[in-house]
Parts: sequence; structure tokens; C-alpha cells
Amino acid sequence: MIQVKNVYKKFGKNQVLSGLDLSINGGGIFAVLGPNGSGKTTLIKSILGMVIPDKGDILVQENLIKNKWKYRKDINYLPQIANFPGNLKVKELMAMIMDLRQKPGDGKNLIERFSLEPHLHKKLATLSGGTKQKVNIVLAFMFDSQLLVLDEPTTGLDPNALIQLKELLRKEKEQGKTILITSHILQFVEEMADEVIYLLEGKIYFKGSIADLKKKTNQDNFEHAIAAIASQTHD
Repeated sequence: MIQVKNVYKKFGKNQVLSGLDLSINGGGIFAVLGPNGSGKTTLIKSILGMVIPDKGDILVQENLIKNKWKYRKDINYLPQIANFPGNLKVKELMAMIMDLRQKPGDGKNLIERFSLEPHLHKKLATLSGGTKQKVNIVLAFMFDSQLLVLDEPTTGLDPNALIQLKELLRKEKEQGKTILITSHILQFVEEMADEVIYLLEGKIYFKGSIADLKKKTNQDNFEHAIAAIASQTHD
């Protein structure tokens, strides 16, 4: 599904990705973890073609993505910060995205799931951060795609919306989808992820199941295991 081969990316003097290799064979939820500045968002944006690596290759569904864009039509993406046009109404934004994607979409059930009906005729600038995130989620899940890339999807969600997001993720996973997530909420990751990928200073220091991570670090607690792998990388 996704192969990242010896990818380097530098912004100015800052080396963000350093010979990064990653293979995700598809089917399941994969959480990309690491501290701020570890390269998580740059990795995701490189997979999406929004950042062009200085060196290395990225393949999505066995196809090189360099200088190509059509492959993105088969990816659902939820950005960490959704900068919606504030003067648009929620309903207008959804209609615009439907026109842009040019593929069948099902927003009705998602709108009901996240209780967005009362907000459909409101301008985006008037919405709270949590409601904007619900709109963000609906837009990301409206279309039937095999690959979903979700950058901090839990941001600003109330407990009920978080439950709905988890149910939605489980449903997508049951359909054999590949879901790539970044999150700082370790409890959410522990509950949802099939595999974790720990990134630091542009390199991958661990890839495997949470059980494997606990075993590798001799920790029973997931948070302690993450702390242990982080400290090992500095030894």
C-alpha cells in the first residue's frame, strides 16, 4: 500500500527526514508517533505529494508518486488544522468538496452521526473548534477510499464525538481499509492502533504492535513503553 524508500527532506538547515524507510502493506490502523518536530507531518505530507522529498522514492499502491497527482483521488485526508473559508456555510463547503472530488460521497449518515444538522446553514467562521473538527471528519470520511490519512483526528472532540470517531474507524478497518494516524493521545492510540511507528529526528526507531513495543522495552504500560523507546533513542 505505502512504501517510503530512503527519503530525505531538509527545510533550510533543518534536516527533517533522514534516510527514512517505511513499508505499510495495507489493512489496519497504523499510528505514527513521536515528539513535536520529529517529522510526522512532513512524512504524511510527503506521502500525499504536498511535500517533495530531496531524495528517495515513495510508492502508493505500488506506483511511484513523484510528479503525479491522480493517485490522491484515492486518498481521504484529514489535516491537523482545517483552514476552511470562513464566509462559506457548512452545507456549501460540503457541496464544493463533492464537486471537487468528482466521485460518489455519502455525507448524510456522517452528518447525523456527528449531530451536525443544526450547523449546516451556519458560516464556518462562527463554529467552535470542536464543531469545525466534526466538519473536518465528515469531509475526510465522505468518500469511499482504501487509504485514509488522519493528522491528529481527535483534536477538540467532545467525549460523544470521540466515541463516534472510534466507531467510524473500526467500521472502516473492518472493510479492509488502511488508516494512517498521527496522535499525541496515547490512550486513543492504544485503543485503536494495530501497529505503531515511532519517529524521532526524521528516522523510524520502532515499527510493530503495541505488544511488541511493551516486550521490547520491558514495560507493561503503553505510555511507559513510549517513554522508554524515546529515552533509548538518546542513549
